Amino acid sequence: MQALKLVPTILYYDTLAAFHAEYAIGERDLVVTNEWLYTPYIVPLGVKTNVVFQEKYGMGEPSDEMIDGIVKEAAQYGYDRIIAFGGGTILDICKVLALKQPGKSVDLFTGAAPLEKEKTLICIPTTCGTGSEVTNVAIAELKSLHVKKGIAAEETFADLAVLIPETMKGLPDRVFATSSVDALIHCIESYLSPKASPITELFSKEGIRLILEGYKAIVEQGEAAKAARMKEFVYAAVYGGIAFGNAGCAAVHALSYSIGGAFHVPHGEANYQFFTEVMKTYAKKAPGGRIKDLADIISGILGLPAGVDVYVELDTFLGKLIAKKPLREYGMTEAQIDEFTKSTVDNQQRLLGNNYVPLEDGELREIFVALY
Repeated sequence: MQALKLVPTILYYDTLAAFHAEYAIGERDLVVTNEWLYTPYIVPLGVKTNVVFQEKYGMGEPSDEMIDGIVKEAAQYGYDRIIAFGGGTILDICKVLALKQPGKSVDLFTGAAPLEKEKTLICIPTTCGTGSEVTNVAIAELKSLHVKKGIAAEETFADLAVLIPETMKGLPDRVFATSSVDALIHCIESYLSPKASPITELFSKEGIRLILEGYKAIVEQGEAAKAARMKEFVYAAVYGGIAFGNAGCAAVHALSYSIGGAFHVPHGEANYQFFTEVMKTYAKKAPGGRIKDLADIISGILGLPAGVDVYVELDTFLGKLIAKKPLREYGMTEAQIDEFTKSTVDNQQRLLGNNYVPLEDGELREIFVALY
C-alpha cells in the first residue's frame, strides 16, 4: 500500500518579488492569471513576459471552451514555462495547457489523445483552498459533451508549487471562507478515507487544526486575525491537497458536483452545503470508528463540552463565517432530488469509493432531502 506520493517541489516566499528574485519571470514564460492579480503583483516587478488573462475566456469553473481559447492565444508566444498565478480554475487550466495540445482539449479528457507534458509548470495559488498546486487533478466542464470530467495523471503534476501568503491578503471574505472551508473538507474527507495512511493522517490532522484554530481567532477577533494567520491557512490548504491527493475525497465532493454543475455554484461553496450532513450520516451509521476520532479532534480544538453533537455544533460554528442555505435557493426542484441522486451514483463512483463507510443510494437521497 502506498503511504505517500508528493511530486511537485514546494517553495515558500513571503512575497512574489522574492520568488521573482530567484526564479526570474521573463520573456520565455507564459503567465496565465487575472488582470486584477497581474496589475498589483506582477506589473510592479517591471518584468517583460507573455500574459493571458483567464477572464477573457469566461468566469467560473474551467471548461473545454475556456481552455481551447487560452491555448489558441498562447500559441502566438514562444515560452518554456507556464506560470499559473491564480485560483483553482487557473491552476487546473494550466495543468492541461502544459500538455501537448491535440487541437481540442476535450480529447485529452476523454482519452482520445495521449497525455504528453511539453512545458514546465509553476503553480502559484492565490486562494487558500483547492490544494490544486500539489495534486495531479484537473477538472473541467466539457460543454460539447454536457459533462464534468477530470484528468489525474503523472503528466498533470506541477513542477513547482509556490506558496506566497502576500498574494492572498486581498481575498474577499466570502472567497476566503469558501476556499478555506474547501481545504477543511479535503483534510476531513482524506482523514476518513479507507485509503488514508499514517503519513497522510498527519497532514489531515494538522490542516484541520490550523483551519479551525484560525476560524476561532477570526470569530473572536475579526478581520485582523485573518490577515495575521494567512500563512497558516496557506499551509493548511497544501496539507489538505497532499492528503486528498493520496487518500482521496469522498461523498461530500461526489454530492456537490450536482449543484455545482447544474447551478454553477463555486466549488468550495457547493462542498460546504453537503459537508456536515454527510458527517452526520456517517456518525449515525457507524458512530464508533474514525468518525468518533474526528469528532474528538474537532471537539478538542473548538473546546466543546462533553455530550454535545459535535457535527451539529460544527455546523453552527461554521455558520458564523459562511451561511448555509437550502438547495432550493440555488434553483433546485424537488424532482431533481431523484435526478441528482442517480447522477451521483452513476458518475461519482471514483469518489464514493473513498467514503468512510459505504452509503446506499437511499442514504444519498436522504442527504439531498435533508438539505432541500
